[in-house]
Amino acid sequence: MSSRDTYKSRDLYLNKLIAFRDTEPVKIVTGIRRCGKSTLLKLMIQYLLSTGVTRDQILEMNFESHDFQDVSSDTLYDHVKCQTIPGKRMYLFFDEIQRVPAWEKAVNAFRVDLDCDIYITGSNAYLLSSEYATYLSGRCIEIKMLPLSFREFLDFHDFRISETASSLGGTRRQALDRNGIPYSFSEIFNAYLQFGGMPGIADVGLVQERALTVLDGIYSTVVIRDILEREKRRGKRQIADPVLLRKIILFLADSIGSTVSANSIGNTLVNEGLLTGGTRKNAPSAHTVQAYLAALLESYIFYEVKRFDIKGKELLRTLGKYYIADIGLRNFLLGFRDRDIGHVLENIVYFELVRRGYDVAVGKIDNLEIDFIAANTNERIYIQVTESMMSEDVRRRELTPLQKVKDNYKKTVLSLDPGFEKSYEGIESKNLIDWLLDE
Repeated sequence: MSSRDTYKSRDLYLNKLIAFRDTEPVKIVTGIRRCGKSTLLKLMIQYLLSTGVTRDQILEMNFESHDFQDVSSDTLYDHVKCQTIPGKRMYLFFDEIQRVPAWEKAVNAFRVDLDCDIYITGSNAYLLSSEYATYLSGRCIEIKMLPLSFREFLDFHDFRISETASSLGGTRRQALDRNGIPYSFSEIFNAYLQFGGMPGIADVGLVQERALTVLDGIYSTVVIRDILEREKRRGKRQIADPVLLRKIILFLADSIGSTVSANSIGNTLVNEGLLTGGTRKNAPSAHTVQAYLAALLESYIFYEVKRFDIKGKELLRTLGKYYIADIGLRNFLLGFRDRDIGHVLENIVYFELVRRGYDVAVGKIDNLEIDFIAANTNERIYIQVTESMMSEDVRRRELTPLQKVKDNYKKTVLSLDPGFEKSYEGIESKNLIDWLLDE
């Protein structure tokens, strides 16, 4: 490609790759299928070319391509070794490398034998299991890529943010499309809630039928290629029932933001008649369900969030929550609906916190719950998420758990309708969309 403008940039991730350029660790970009990993490698290549690296110093291989279908670790090593240029540093880009058996041996050999800088992507967390990481001697860094944030969604769909002085004081922020026509952020946010953040949606436009075709392709690839086929390649048969796998996916998609366990999933599938011919006696075991959950987490379609006992200061082993990587995928699976908007908003806030570099847990204090405790090396934030703060009952429900926390860390309630009061006894009430738009 001739210019960096060919692709929409993902600066959050590109800047991380640039920061680790020409350092020893192998750069591993992970994330759900079609979230933009391959494009990120292209952006990094374009960046390198713009800094004086020549095209013959760059070797890129996409192992989804038929050209590399039968590549082994040994043939990969031989191919790359033949392409190297004596006296020049090589930049190696390997896309979806988990499809190469024993890939880690070749990559480690490149690191030891060649003057090179290595970038790889993978759509399965098994890529970074201890079994594989051992071969890289811990010399790798993971960049976790997610579907589009709300700010990125605006950019990918050709909206720009305009800030002007308000006649009422302060600034007025609005979104303008490519023709300069203004849109309210709430209108665009509703589209984000409906279509989600998969970059491929921007290629077909915000048309439901086309979007569903894109999402169908992503879902099928994740389930068939990243879960069922991988099990065959590993020589294991733990994930052997595609019907059970789909039922568990539907259950988790329907239960985002709710506490669940392997036992409760199996029992619910039977009790609600979701498994044909199922009885409590032949319900899938907790061990079986746990294997399916692990496969879904490894494929990055769901993320698990542990509960943290604030008073006991420990992570709890039971009843975590699951969030789906993309709300558009959830709508594809369950149909478009708005009856559980609170949990959908939670889902969006969770991934935004992850993007911003926080470790996230669900908070437990006495018998009450705080949606998120977000922590990094510098701070801790307690966050509640709700659709509206206008009702007295809702305010009491959301504020009471935060009021029980007696430390001095920041406490915030995010909602689409925060009301007139900016804070309650030091607890900030903030508009969720404004929070998403903040840098």
